[in-house]
Amino acid sequence: MAFTTQIFLFIFFPLGIICYLFGGFLERHVIFFREQRLKDWVLAGISLAFYGWALFDGMYRFFLYIVAVYLAGRLIQMCHRKHLIFPLFQTNAEGKQDLREISVSFLALCIGAFFTLLILLRFKYWNFCVPLWNAVFQVNMQGSSALAPLGISFITFSAISYLVDIHRGLSSAGSFLDCLLYFTFFPKVVSGPIVFWRDFQPQISDRRTTLDDAAAGVERIMIGFSKKLILADMLSIPCVDTISAWLSALLYMLQIYYDFAGYSDIAIGLAQIFGFHFQENFRFPYRSKSITEFWRRWHISLGSWFREYVYIPLGGSRRGPRKTLCNLAVVFALTGIWHGAGWNYIIWGGINAFFVILERIVWDQRWYQKIPQVLKYAGTMFVVMMFWALFRFQNLQELKEWGMMLLGQSGSGREGWQYYFDFRASFLTIVGVAGAVIPGNDKIQAWGKRFFSTRAGCVLKGSGLLVLFLLAILCMVNSTYHPFIYFQY
Repeated sequence: MAFTTQIFLFIFFPLGIICYLFGGFLERHVIFFREQRLKDWVLAGISLAFYGWALFDGMYRFFLYIVAVYLAGRLIQMCHRKHLIFPLFQTNAEGKQDLREISVSFLALCIGAFFTLLILLRFKYWNFCVPLWNAVFQVNMQGSSALAPLGISFITFSAISYLVDIHRGLSSAGSFLDCLLYFTFFPKVVSGPIVFWRDFQPQISDRRTTLDDAAAGVERIMIGFSKKLILADMLSIPCVDTISAWLSALLYMLQIYYDFAGYSDIAIGLAQIFGFHFQENFRFPYRSKSITEFWRRWHISLGSWFREYVYIPLGGSRRGPRKTLCNLAVVFALTGIWHGAGWNYIIWGGINAFFVILERIVWDQRWYQKIPQVLKYAGTMFVVMMFWALFRFQNLQELKEWGMMLLGQSGSGREGWQYYFDFRASFLTIVGVAGAVIPGNDKIQAWGKRFFSTRAGCVLKGSGLLVLFLLAILCMVNSTYHPFIYFQY
């Protein structure tokens, strides 16, 4: 079930809110229900129903997965608190046996993380790896027809965060209900944002929804619906000639932003209604003047996860410039692989790694500092627009055909770009570019904060959001369903 469907908006979400509020009412007035945490069980049930709507056959596997990760977390916590040590003998340079000690908690962590990554490999990367394995070892291993569980990549990252944070002593394993809520919480289970266990756990028992929180959450949901249904779903034209090929690249650049940012807005708004506060996932990435800055603004929760659980454990920037560049290369290689099992994603990760490493090398060079900011911005946006094509096209042959069309070497011979890039497409493109860039200006944000805090500004804001939300609903009802782009990751 997707957020931008009539079933979710008109049936599931209202019923879910009613059940949640009724559970909270019983919990406040009946001691037994308060002790049993009825409200949390209701929320977990709502989340399981949301997930089961899309993948009912995989529900029991998902539940067993959660149980296994929870037991691994409890084991890690027990070993960590008791400081259990596993003796390991190693042979030194002189041929003598040296006794080294390894934390049992660390061993349990490694086993648990290996288990989660193995499942991710089995469902998401198996069919990609099998042909390579057969080619290298001259065997005839068969692929798999099993579909990957919905949100498997995000679930895997949550599992690793759960286990690592317990091992580091940053949080406890909590109860099984806590763990169940963390993995199934429906605003984030499919496509994030990725939330660390140490950030999620304290909010379980210390959350309460105020009217201000609920109002802010509803506003955020309205914004997300508008981004997805009015802009993202309408920003596309076919490639029929050179001009349309360039225009389609710009439109897809806007589409993928408004699609994923819209989903994140809805998820953050829904979480806020239920008393959870998630970090921002986008901070106007199309204002970036470098690829490095772009990745500080785009899919922030993913970047935070890789920084916390990959980059820093590898040494971060503490072991010299060469090691830092190697660590960055590893992070972006894994980022590309995480997005999908295909050469286009691997190439995409390599392109990002190349530019981030290049910027790190030349960052302090005088000639680079003298480059005008407008040129840095234009260059960054051009690179971003080009590498999004690796997401848009499913194979390298389609990418090659699009590249030839960009250079004017091919065309379909159908109607020209004017036929598809009509007034509506032109208007939405202007709105999309302006909305992705202008509101991120600090002065405009400060002015907007002052203006919308006034009574007139508050009324204007509420009226505008309501109109946009109604327009988004009309788009949802009158058009075909367009799934969120990041559902496939």
